[in-house]
Amino acid sequence: MQTEYFWIALAAILLLLDLWAMNSVLRSDKSSGTKAGWTALIFLLPLLGVVIWGVAGPRGVTKGPSSPEHSKG
Repeated sequence: MQTEYFWIALAAILLLLDLWAMNSVLRSDKSSGTKAGWTALIFLLPLLGVVIWGVAGPRGVTKGPSSPEHSKG
């Protein structure tokens, strides 16, 4: 019974990592073909895809606020 909960928790963590990776890929400034390829890799090979993305994949855009009003600290 306890091992079932372990595998369910592991699957949930993997799902969250995959969703985070896909979100990061889709927010990147790469071409739509590159985004589609990375998304397909992460979707079709969840564990291996997220590991490969973690090493070599595109990251989300890290642009700052576009308005001076929002950049006040």
